[in-house]
Amino acid sequence: MFRLAQSWVWAFWLVDDGSTYHVFFLQAPRSLGRADLRHFSATVGHAVSSDLITWEAVEDAVAPSRLPAFDDRAVWTGSTVAGPDGRWHLFYTGVSNAENGLVQRVGSVVSDDLYRWERPQAGPLVVADPRWYEALDTRKWPHEAWRDPWVFRDPKGNGWHMLLTARANYGELRERGVVGHATSADLATWQVEPPLSRPGCGFGQLEDLQAEVIEGRSMLLFSCHKAEIAQRISGSGGIWAVHRTSVGKEWQVEKAHQLTDDLLYCGRAMRDRSGRWVMLAFHNASEEGFVGEISDPMPLTFSGGDKLMLSSRGGTRPRSSREGRVQ
Repeated sequence: MFRLAQSWVWAFWLVDDGSTYHVFFLQAPRSLGRADLRHFSATVGHAVSSDLITWEAVEDAVAPSRLPAFDDRAVWTGSTVAGPDGRWHLFYTGVSNAENGLVQRVGSVVSDDLYRWERPQAGPLVVADPRWYEALDTRKWPHEAWRDPWVFRDPKGNGWHMLLTARANYGELRERGVVGHATSADLATWQVEPPLSRPGCGFGQLEDLQAEVIEGRSMLLFSCHKAEIAQRISGSGGIWAVHRTSVGKEWQVEKAHQLTDDLLYCGRAMRDRSGRWVMLAFHNASEEGFVGEISDPMPLTFSGGDKLMLSSRGGTRPRSSREGRVQ
C-alpha cells in the first residue's frame, strides 16, 4: 500500500524501466481539509519500488506552470512512454486559471532518467476537436472533458496512439462518454482523430483509460463514478473492462463488465517480475469518506473466456495507515 501522511494520493499510472517500477500519481495536501478541493491543488508525484508493494517517494515530477499557461492551475493524470531515442515522455492533463479549470488540454514533459523532467514546449500538445467532441457548455456538463492521455505504440509500428477521456458532441448527456483518440508519428506532433467508441453506451465519461494486451487479449480498462453512469445501468461506480476482438475496430463499451465497486478507482494493469498480470488501484471510498491511498497489487485472471477479473479480493479493503507498507 502506498500512502502519504501529509497528502491524499489518487489517480496514477505505472512504468517499468526494466529494473525499477515507477508510479506517477496525483497528490494534494490533506491540510485542505475537504477531499473535494484536491483536484485544483493537484501535482504529479513520483515514487519507486522493486516489488510494487513497498514504495519510496522521490522528487515530484510535474507541477503547474507559471502564469499564464494552459496548465497553470493544476496538472492531472497521464501516462509515460520511452521514445525511439530513449528519452522518456510523460503526458499529462493541464487546466488553467483563465478558464476556472473547466477546459482540459494535454501537455508533456521529457526526461533522460525518469527523475528530472523538462517542458519541451510551453503550449498544449493536443486539444479537443469540436467536429467530434463536446466543447465546454456547463448547461450540459460541468467541464470540457479531454484528459487522462494513455499513449502507446501502434502494434504495427506505425507511430503512436493516444486514448483520452472525452465526450461526444451529441447524444444523451449521461451517455456521451467516448474513447477519445489522437495519433502521432513522433510523440511531438499530434493529430486528433474521431473517437474509438460510440456514445450511448451508458457512461458520461470513461476515466483513467488503459489499453493493454493481457494474455493475448486486447483489453481496455476505465473507471466511472455512479453519478456519471446512465440510470438504466444498475450497480455502483468503479473500474470496468472490455475486450476487443479485432485490432482497428471501435471499442464496444456497451459490453464492458465491472471489475470493482467504487471502493476502488483507476485500475492499472501491469506484468510483475514473475510474469503475472496484476492490477493496482487507489482506495477511493470508505465509511469515513475519501481514502486517497494506492493498493497493493491484485492478481488478474480471465473467467468465461474474455472476462477479466480479480482472482483475489485481497488488498481491496482500505487499511489504516498503521497497516501500510510505505517508505
